[in-house]
Amino acid sequence: MVRLSNSTLDQLPSEVKRPGYDRSQLTPGIVHIGLGNFHRAHQSWYLHRLMEQGLAHDWAILGAGVRAPDALMRDKLLAQDCLTTLIELDPKGRSAEVVGAMIDYIPIEADNGALIAAMARPEIRIVALTVTEGGYFIDSATNGFDPTHPDIMHDAAHPDTPRTAFGAMIAALKTRRANGTGPFTGQSCDNLQGNGAILRQTLVSLARMSDPDLADWIDENCTFPNSMVDCIVPATGPKELALVREHYSIEDDCPVTHENFRQWVIEDDFCAGRPDWDQAGATFSDDVHSFETMKIRILNGGHQVISDVGEVLGVETISGCMEHSKIAALLHKVETEEIVPHVAAVPAMTPTDYLTLIEDRFSNPMIVDTTRRVAFDGSARHPGFVLPSVRAGLANGTPVEGLALVSAAWARYLTGVREDGSHVAPNDPFWDDLHKRALAARENPAIWLDNKVIYGDLADAPRFAQAFVKWLRMIHDHGMDAALDAYLT
Repeated sequence: MVRLSNSTLDQLPSEVKRPGYDRSQLTPGIVHIGLGNFHRAHQSWYLHRLMEQGLAHDWAILGAGVRAPDALMRDKLLAQDCLTTLIELDPKGRSAEVVGAMIDYIPIEADNGALIAAMARPEIRIVALTVTEGGYFIDSATNGFDPTHPDIMHDAAHPDTPRTAFGAMIAALKTRRANGTGPFTGQSCDNLQGNGAILRQTLVSLARMSDPDLADWIDENCTFPNSMVDCIVPATGPKELALVREHYSIEDDCPVTHENFRQWVIEDDFCAGRPDWDQAGATFSDDVHSFETMKIRILNGGHQVISDVGEVLGVETISGCMEHSKIAALLHKVETEEIVPHVAAVPAMTPTDYLTLIEDRFSNPMIVDTTRRVAFDGSARHPGFVLPSVRAGLANGTPVEGLALVSAAWARYLTGVREDGSHVAPNDPFWDDLHKRALAARENPAIWLDNKVIYGDLADAPRFAQAFVKWLRMIHDHGMDAALDAYLT
């Protein structure tokens, strides 16, 4: 067993790729907030690939976090010199490589002082984030900024000791402006349509609450490129830890498994320079919107189509859902009739071909991606990934029956008990409120749609609302299988 570190890279098994560049000569150019599995399998990997080509050695990553639990990840990564073993799970076999694009992890502090100081350094030209879809303080009813969250109110009142990543970015930009260092690019890497525009909205709106002049300076000088990111990356648990130890003899406390597919489409709008990610396979495009619409509607929406149904039926993985004939048929029918018709083609890919690709990716038995992980944070994912297709179907006169069934399955899932009687542990930031509403909706399904923060005016759309009521009653009275049979026939 080899403990992963800079000093042991030459001791790794020959089948494991390791950095071919001198990590001691790397200098930072990016602060990345949110060092979860997805970032380390995706953005960090693209930069690592550039470094392997002798490029971007002045763009290394400083990891960062703003939550107390991030300190545990910091300790684990620093103990292994910020190296991560990536294991690619191809249906034809697995392979492993160690990526080294990250060189340090900023201390986690309550006032974010160390993070602010790091982002204020002149060599930092990009501050990137993966903080989940629900982390941008968006008012779901209006898609505007929500200034009422306690953390936002704190940051507005105490801008020099912020709690949020956004407050810390604003404080760093204030220092950069005062020192003449200039702006940095804010780069969201989360699954949000128009993620760069949303990051701009959050940052500028929060700054305006305490310093309107600074808000104007940020809006005029910083850039916020939109991007689309895509790679299925399961959570790391005992199986993944055992895999890296038993198959590769590497002692790595935070390995990452991922599928054999990646895509990154980026708007080329960087005020202080950028790495040449396109030389590592990324795509720079002026039409990120079309790429992200295809991905968010078909892939992310598709995940929501099957994950809640799978959870209710006790199917533990996404590949298991695809092996379940009725769940797989549900996905294909909903996608083909209610999602794909509202998605435009992108260069070299039609929506129908993309659906075929997604069905293959979801079916990869090597990827142990749990339905619980995919079903997490439905309060952000359903409004972001599913309901836009409902609105498109209502506007265009196309079916919404299947999407209404998907919402009913979500409401059934939030009752907290699967059909086999097992209990669902809380799985949403707003679990308590949603759970109470889901229980009340057993007797009166309209109560679920009356959640205006999530559904807005859809409760008043007869085609959708009536179908939802029908499906939820059927699920509660006769079970999920009966509802699937009724929809599929």
